[in-house]
Amino acid sequence: MADVWFGAFLAPEAAGSDRVLRHAELADRLGLDLIGVQDHPYQAGFLDCWTLLSSIAQRTERVRLVPDVANLPLRPPAVLARAAASLDILSGGRVELGLGAGAFWHAIAAMGGRRLSPGASIDALAEAITVIRALWTPGDPVTFHGEHHRLEGARPGPFPPHPIGIWVGASKRRMLELTGRMGDGWLPSSFHSPPEAVAAQARILDAAAADAGRDPAAIRKVYNIGGSLSPLPGDGFLDGPAALWAEQLTELVFEVGMSGFVLAPGVEAERDLRVFAEEVAPAVREAVARERGRPAPEPARRPVLIPDLDEAGRPRTAGRDPGALTSGQARPGRRLVDVHDGYRTQLRQVRDAVEQVTAETADRHGDRLALRQNHWTLGVFCATFRRLLTVHFEVEDGRTFPALTERDPALEPVVKKLEQEHEVIAELLARLDEACARMIADPAAIDRVRTGLERLSQAMSSHFAYEEEELAGPIGRLEIHL
Repeated sequence: MADVWFGAFLAPEAAGSDRVLRHAELADRLGLDLIGVQDHPYQAGFLDCWTLLSSIAQRTERVRLVPDVANLPLRPPAVLARAAASLDILSGGRVELGLGAGAFWHAIAAMGGRRLSPGASIDALAEAITVIRALWTPGDPVTFHGEHHRLEGARPGPFPPHPIGIWVGASKRRMLELTGRMGDGWLPSSFHSPPEAVAAQARILDAAAADAGRDPAAIRKVYNIGGSLSPLPGDGFLDGPAALWAEQLTELVFEVGMSGFVLAPGVEAERDLRVFAEEVAPAVREAVARERGRPAPEPARRPVLIPDLDEAGRPRTAGRDPGALTSGQARPGRRLVDVHDGYRTQLRQVRDAVEQVTAETADRHGDRLALRQNHWTLGVFCATFRRLLTVHFEVEDGRTFPALTERDPALEPVVKKLEQEHEVIAELLARLDEACARMIADPAAIDRVRTGLERLSQAMSSHFAYEEEELAGPIGRLEIHL
């Protein structure tokens, strides 16, 4: 595989449906290659995977879509084949098919699925791959008699406009060997298979492919990953700045043969997706292209800037190696990230509350008195958040920033820019507060609250990331106590 793909693994939470669609649209605008959605039909709090992927397809233009991975025990393969082909047609050839043999058998049985032994589930998966490919291939009606799946003269079609890859979620030997023999791709996860484990798994898969007469490099290996984007390096996998992420992922490309990485973003999802698409992915692609003697590919993204903050006008300090800090020096900078993470979590709670009130407002048969009480509670929530963040900014402007510029005058342009951004965010907070107050009198004003909260969320995400990149290191190096 010459090219390396990057994507987003989005949680299909029903309570956050607006959020997951917003993140999907952002992934598309940023130029990410894939959107993966987990498929757990027994999870009552999750949106149906295929329904969600169809909605995402309608809202996006170029990003590929993949169930990561489809729950085969609850998805008959013949129906799954038609569903995948149909969405590939409707999306203009943007679907890949992730398949899993099944897990959480008690929950599967509760939904009416068959409980299978590990060996039987793998045999059923092999049969399912045969069934799916047969129904994607033009020809006569298909008859197939397997132990777990059958076709009795099923007509093939509809036919996908591009060759849909079947990517298998596998971690144990028999599943890895099946993937090497039959799969077009492999979908491991760092949550279950950390780098040292996934390297050993890849060797098993590659050996099985070679034994079957296949080129192991032709099997796309797409690693589901998660980590912590922060300005200072930590001890674990994907724990630190974008440059460290790029270094570790590049190593996996060359040492393991990975050809794709799909990020499960954290609490600050928009920031994580932006950094992953705008900093990590280009750095990995450039390193891979340089090693292989090819020109680096041009990014496919459209600019996603926060106009309120004038991101393009941000000054930058001369780069220093964050790894040169001692553990004691790194601690204050990590404290800054922890403080920001607290506000990120609080903002996420505000957004969840807004989404809940929006859903209740849409229910015209709901309890009007209860709805008004919820509007008032949301207004108090927003006002409290504004007050807490204002205190944080006042502490930085009055104590932290002056201490930094006193000890290192070269930081003054960055500090002045951060102070200006404090004023912008303060104005966005005031407008949100005003919208909340208006909503109490006029429930239809909830749309203004949502718009104001979206602008505030984008501005805060960008501002916190900029401050962490520029000041986390100096705070520790200059021994500034937060």
